Amino acid sequence: AMGHAFFTLSLGMGAIMTYGSYLSERTAILPTVVAIATVDTLVALLAGIAIFPLVFSYGLTPGAGPGLIFETLPLAFGQMPGGAFFGTLFFILVVFAAWTSTISIIEPAVAWLVENHRYSRPRACVVIGVVTWTIGIATVLSFNTWQDYKLFGKTAFEAIDFLTASILLPLGGLSIALFAGWVMSERVVRGEL
Repeated sequence: AMGHAFFTLSLGMGAIMTYGSYLSERTAILPTVVAIATVDTLVALLAGIAIFPLVFSYGLTPGAGPGLIFETLPLAFGQMPGGAFFGTLFFILVVFAAWTSTISIIEPAVAWLVENHRYSRPRACVVIGVVTWTIGIATVLSFNTWQDYKLFGKTAFEAIDFLTASILLPLGGLSIALFAGWVMSERVVRGEL
């Protein structure tokens, strides 16, 4: 649940803060945060209601993680009329969701390069995109060509997943909370809220 919250809400990554910095001064933060958390929770619950009955009815492993969507939904689409069409449409939408998530995840790094190192926005996007693509290729290859290469007993995908989900995201979230609670002045925090 913690990993899900950190990923879906982009906590500990800086993406939420970066997007928040683009909001108008008149945008109320509290109602916006409540709406985002509510919609995120509802979508997660609806996904669970759709996916877990399929998992149990087909005898799949419920602890398989995010990959369950690629195991259960093809089974469901295969059983319904027009399933090929709706399955194709669904997975096209998943691709768009992945692209938009990627954009939000690289935005803090792009903004940092633009603001602190005077990169042009297109150049910063290319640099961060190439770094991200390279890491992505390493994770993809860890499922086949590089599956025998291990780092601390984990493939590249497993190592990056563990590092980000179990260490960096919670550490980033804790650091942000400590910074906002003990480093930022109360006047600044109240002004932002």
